[in-house]
Amino acid sequence: MPIDSENLALKGLDDLFSTEENRQEEQREQVQQIPIDALHLFTNHPFKVLDDEAMTRTVESIAQYGVLAPLIARPRPEGGYEIISGHRRQYAAKLAGLDTLPVIVRQMSDDAAVILMVDSNLQREHILPSERAFAYKMKLDAIKNQGARSDLTSSQVGMKLQALDIVGQEAGDSRNQVHRFIRLTNLIPELLDMVDEKKISFNPAVELSYLDESQQRDFLEAMDGTQNAPSVSQAQQLKKMAQCGEFTYEKAFDILGQEKKSEQDTVTIKNDILRKYFPRSYTPRQMEEKIIQLLDAWQKKQQRRNER
Repeated sequence: MPIDSENLALKGLDDLFSTEENRQEEQREQVQQIPIDALHLFTNHPFKVLDDEAMTRTVESIAQYGVLAPLIARPRPEGGYEIISGHRRQYAAKLAGLDTLPVIVRQMSDDAAVILMVDSNLQREHILPSERAFAYKMKLDAIKNQGARSDLTSSQVGMKLQALDIVGQEAGDSRNQVHRFIRLTNLIPELLDMVDEKKISFNPAVELSYLDESQQRDFLEAMDGTQNAPSVSQAQQLKKMAQCGEFTYEKAFDILGQEKKSEQDTVTIKNDILRKYFPRSYTPRQMEEKIIQLLDAWQKKQQRRNER
């Protein structure tokens, strides 16, 4: 095929007068103003956008100064853009009445987009256990899809250890802790909400994740009936029963109705109650010493009364 000499000459002139800085600028990602309605949530986004006090402050800031940090999004095959980073800013901008947002549009694969979405959101100060659980799971799957080594596996957890290590290292958690968080994704929504609301502690929740859906619903009913949250030891008993095929609603009710060992062995007085009886300058150590001193005096008084 003959070469177009005119096209060749023009290309040579372009190269001649284009500086390296110009070429880098052409390749550099540009911030675009994208209509807010063209921006769509990331598929299965695990992080919640809440109408809380922090959101109110963000809306006020955006209304006054605009969106200072651009969002990151990628084109969707069906049109518009999928937000990778900036879901809270997009929501706040809608509330503030903005029509367009500054966005860096980036071509990314599904797995690369998941990893960036998770990493950008894990930088937030407050993250719910359910958010971290599903974020870790999504990132783990994405890393494995990208070709994480599969020669190191664990028969106990059945996952690629190097992938778990990568997720943990980049998030500041151990491999085991990442696995424990991912276990929470096996909880039914009602129980997972209770973990977020701190009605069920994290460690018992991990044990409860080994119950199947039917058993979890029986447990939820037993918890409602006893009005008790499970301790770690109680949750472990329930897990063992489930694994042995011995789990029933009645047994779950009986276990949750037992007095917890911690409640048998520990007396707790809240700090705000104690503070009513001591000067503000008292340290916890001084408060403890004074309480022991008063109890000793009370005990001696009781002994003298009994000797009469």
